[in-house]
Amino acid sequence: MDFSESEQMTFSGQKVLVTGASGFIGFHLCQSLIRLDAQVYGISRKSKTNFESNIHWCKGDLADLISVRRLLTTIKPDIIFHLASYVSGSRDLKVVLPVFNSNLLSTINILAVSTEIGFRRIILAGSLEEPETGDFEAIPASPYAAAKMASSAYARMFHALYQTPVVIARLFMVYGPRQQDLRKLIPYVTLSLLSKQAPKLSSGRRQVDWIYIDDVVSGLLSMAHAPNVEGHTIELGSGTLVTIRNVVKQLVNITESNVKPLFGSIPDRPMEQVRIANTAKTYDEIGWKPMTTLEKGLEYTVNWYRKHLTRVEGIVS
Repeated sequence: MDFSESEQMTFSGQKVLVTGASGFIGFHLCQSLIRLDAQVYGISRKSKTNFESNIHWCKGDLADLISVRRLLTTIKPDIIFHLASYVSGSRDLKVVLPVFNSNLLSTINILAVSTEIGFRRIILAGSLEEPETGDFEAIPASPYAAAKMASSAYARMFHALYQTPVVIARLFMVYGPRQQDLRKLIPYVTLSLLSKQAPKLSSGRRQVDWIYIDDVVSGLLSMAHAPNVEGHTIELGSGTLVTIRNVVKQLVNITESNVKPLFGSIPDRPMEQVRIANTAKTYDEIGWKPMTTLEKGLEYTVNWYRKHLTRVEGIVS
């Protein structure tokens, strides 16, 4: 990934805190920030020593206000990327409280403390699963969607009331190499096909806006230095809808597999969101547009998993 002069100036020597730094998006973002000569800090509930030597790891729990205050007053970051999240599309009751603590409570803690101490900008990861802004009677489709919807609402409130310099990144369906949750569609199907096993799938009729990880990282970096976007929601997606069935067929072709995916072997989840990113508006606001086609992105992803197939479990830290 190439960097602009403004990105070099924005991040060189700056203290940048990335929550969720060991996650899929966080890992790729941190690698780019390190190349931009930023001082990169990560937070983990567990002690980390050898995970990434160029990241300054701090131990703490973002759901605990005292811990957040200690961490932020010690680090004093210039920029915060808040990516840490309990990501689950499950509708199960048992995920409600974990999602609330990891997604909503942690976000409120970070917004409150960082507003107290001052910083340049916070980029908050939103989701395509959130109901549309302004539709106050919309029903979130899952505990995850509800927490993301509430987090975005709090972010807009903090900006309106306290001038908190927060920008919301509405992320669409991110995919790419080193995705850690192997239950996600693309790594699950890819690894199944490479292992000559038939992936069990829903009907595959859902239409999704897929966006490659390098494009997402580029968009997040642009959001950190674009002027006059505080309080805004910026959509990072491809601007194109492609069905799950179509993506699976492309994966079958790329892997040259003779395995037939088992469409319809598991039920479709209720209330799935179908939403397309407004990339024209995003370009107007931050000068960003996606550069990686779905075909190329899937090829890059399959090649990575093919190379790492024998040790793929090791990507989960």
